[in-house]
Amino acid sequence: MSQIQELHQQAMDLAEMAQVAKLRGDFNSASQLSRQAFEKERLAAELIAGNLEAEPTRSVLHRSAATLGVECGEIHTAERLIAIALSGNPPTEIAEELKDLFVQINIDKYFARRGIAFDEAKLQSFMG
Repeated sequence: MSQIQELHQQAMDLAEMAQVAKLRGDFNSASQLSRQAFEKERLAAELIAGNLEAEPTRSVLHRSAATLGVECGEIHTAERLIAIALSGNPPTEIAEELKDLFVQINIDKYFARRGIAFDEAKLQSFMG
């Protein structure tokens, strides 16, 4: 197993353990496990970042690391991971998911800069 695959597998195992801890109400452990998962996935993504021929693996790892980063409150790092992924050749579906994640983590700030209070509940009611 390559180092990238090993790091990714460890990250996914830690993320699953974090979900179980969260379901049990152990939020401190869940937070620590999520942070460990994020760091492992970020390292895996960094190892493949320069290989633009490694799609969709490259963009999938970056999307996963960015998602874990958002869960850990590492918004700036998540934005950087999204930008790196989009700078390559991600498949259309993954690129759209990356763009959606970028909007998700920035929509409040976008409206706040324009003096508009964003109400996610209202947006959800319009959408669904």
